[in-house]
Amino acid sequence: MNISMHKKLTIALVAHDRRKADMVDWVRFNAETLSHHKLICTGTTGGLVKRALEEMGVVPEITCMHSGPMGGDAEIAALVVQKQIDLAIFLIDDLNPQPHEADIQMLLRQCRVHNVPIACNRYSADLMITSTLWDDTSYVPTEPTYVPFER
Repeated sequence: MNISMHKKLTIALVAHDRRKADMVDWVRFNAETLSHHKLICTGTTGGLVKRALEEMGVVPEITCMHSGPMGGDAEIAALVVQKQIDLAIFLIDDLNPQPHEADIQMLLRQCRVHNVPIACNRYSADLMITSTLWDDTSYVPTEPTYVPFER
């Protein structure tokens, strides 16, 4: 299922505490593909991702920001605004309240506003990471437009 892409992507990986095991499992499943890309992670998630990949003998470039509650989600949102993130995988714990909900919503909003694909579950993450559009040099994502709709 994994494919090697020619374009080196910068991929943000974020997972809430109760989704971290799911993220580690997803990263292991996609280790070969991820090995060709730069990973930006929130703090705790980044440490787990790095350890899981090293155990598999895969050592991609990984940058760890602060943990989510300490500003990591906001740091990644800033990178989205600066056009430094190509894809975000954010495994959200929708069943439990988060103390930094405002930062979570900001990251999701900035991905939408700046047209950065964001997957919030493993299935959509698998679909996005394996998309052949990443290697199609003729494909240019359309910038979103925010104009009133006229009938």
